[in-house]
Amino acid sequence: MLPDLPLSISILFILTTAIAVWLFYRATNYNRSVLAVLAAWAALQMVVAFTGFYRRTNTIPPRLALLIGPPLLFIIGLFVTKRGRQFIDSLRLDQLTVLHFIRINVEIILFMLFISKAIPEVMTFEGRNFDILAGLTAPLVYYLAFVRRQLSQRALLFWNLLCLGLLTNIVVTALLSAPTPFQRLAFDQPNIAIQYFPFVWLPSVVVPIVLFSHLTAIRRLSTAQ
Repeated sequence: MLPDLPLSISILFILTTAIAVWLFYRATNYNRSVLAVLAAWAALQMVVAFTGFYRRTNTIPPRLALLIGPPLLFIIGLFVTKRGRQFIDSLRLDQLTVLHFIRINVEIILFMLFISKAIPEVMTFEGRNFDILAGLTAPLVYYLAFVRRQLSQRALLFWNLLCLGLLTNIVVTALLSAPTPFQRLAFDQPNIAIQYFPFVWLPSVVVPIVLFSHLTAIRRLSTAQ
């Protein structure tokens, strides 16, 4: 774990990751195979992080690529295969929508990490990160779209596209702030948190779940137009 970091921040992030996994599990209609895969992947990343593997930052390609690369390839595989698309089309859009409220927790944790000098200010809502807007609006969008049914599919599609843009912005900022040969931002205080457990789960578990939720919703809503 990060030295000199309050234990409460790590515990809060572990709980946030667990909530994200649980909500995604609900969206899959309680598919135990999905839960097993997510748990195994998270456990693997925890073990690798504890070995200090990600703290070596001068390699090409960067070792941090192993956090988000495999989930991205897996997501692509789901979208390009018939069986993968069948799985995508079986997911619950209401649960995939409400899931995004966890981004409020994530943004609060990022700000706490900035205060603890583990990430740069540019990665917080005081910098270039506006992703908290997705978290704040998610419960309202869920309520209007799935409870009151007053929000059109087109509006829900637009919200997903907008929030996907917010996610892309912070992911790119985080990658360019990480201490790798490709770093372009925040040289005075790089993004070192993702080199340590439990924050390796941000790019390897939480971000892929959020990304996949948006892509699934966009596919489903686009084909329904």
